[in-house]
Amino acid sequence: MSAMRAMAMILWVGTMAWGQPATAPADVVAGFLAQCAARSEAAEKAGNLTVLGRDGWMFFAPELRHLSVGTFWGPDAARVSRASRPQNADPLPVIVDFAAQLKAAGIELLFVPVPAKAAVYPDMLSDKVRGPLPRVDTAHAAFYEALRNQGVQVLDIQPALAAARADAGSPPVYCRQDTHWSPYACQLVARLIAERIGSRPWLKDLPRLRLQAQEAEMQITGDLWRNLKADAPPKETLKLRTVAMQGGGTPEPVKPDATSPIILLGDSHTLVFSIGEELHGTGAGLADQLALELGVAVDLIGVRGSGATPSRVSLYQRSKSNADYLKTKKLVIWCLSVREFTESTNGWQKLPIAPKVNQP
Repeated sequence: MSAMRAMAMILWVGTMAWGQPATAPADVVAGFLAQCAARSEAAEKAGNLTVLGRDGWMFFAPELRHLSVGTFWGPDAARVSRASRPQNADPLPVIVDFAAQLKAAGIELLFVPVPAKAAVYPDMLSDKVRGPLPRVDTAHAAFYEALRNQGVQVLDIQPALAAARADAGSPPVYCRQDTHWSPYACQLVARLIAERIGSRPWLKDLPRLRLQAQEAEMQITGDLWRNLKADAPPKETLKLRTVAMQGGGTPEPVKPDATSPIILLGDSHTLVFSIGEELHGTGAGLADQLALELGVAVDLIGVRGSGATPSRVSLYQRSKSNADYLKTKKLVIWCLSVREFTESTNGWQKLPIAPKVNQP
């Protein structure tokens, strides 16, 4: 049996959209993954990272490759990873080590991987998927279970995003023309995180911000749209909920708070719709929605590019420059794209969270 077909037969865990069965049909998933591999390979050979799907949907070629490789940890890691050094290919021991270091410092880790767009909209990429949508990212479900078995707290958001996508009255949970999730997904995931951590005693005692939210629309120039070599379609317009401080004058977005007990750590999914410029506006990203849901601002350590190793380097640098930095922290929310499991050339390196003399 091929590795791709074997992966397709893994029992997946989570809520299924549209009432499909608890196991994904192996032939459907295997066909979809084969198509991901073929289309990503063709796009990369042509020097084009944008893969055109159905109804105006666009996909990122490296993300499709990641979906197609199957098991990406343990003995299989070096075979499928694009890490420049084979010893940095396996994400599992690094994530487990990071969680253990944080726990020793009295800090909780919540790992929140962002599913591939095609894992939530497989029918917008492939003619192999029709009708009730199975869970096609079965390797990820198995990986998250492996992490949980080693003590890592994982929030698997794929089932919730798939369910929201299935709701005809909901906005899209991914941008059609960009690699990132949508503003609505930021709202949804912030709510899921708040439900997971909202009962923490240390959170209940924190003073609450006075915030206001406003619905809006904006047109974006998506990164996948910019990469098109053919004639580009009209730009995408998104609905969003902006969050701002209450008070007189012009509403101001919630600023990250370096003294917050909550660190939001990760890749550009922690920055999009928050920091502006090519990341599409301010006040509507995950950090903003977390502030609204929790009533407190978060400390933001987001990097453009890989959220695997570079984001943890940034965390180390902060704790190195301030010996007391970690002493007030209670929770790290680590949020990054699943493609980082195989597509980062930096790979996965074990790093200290702080110089040893600084650790509590």
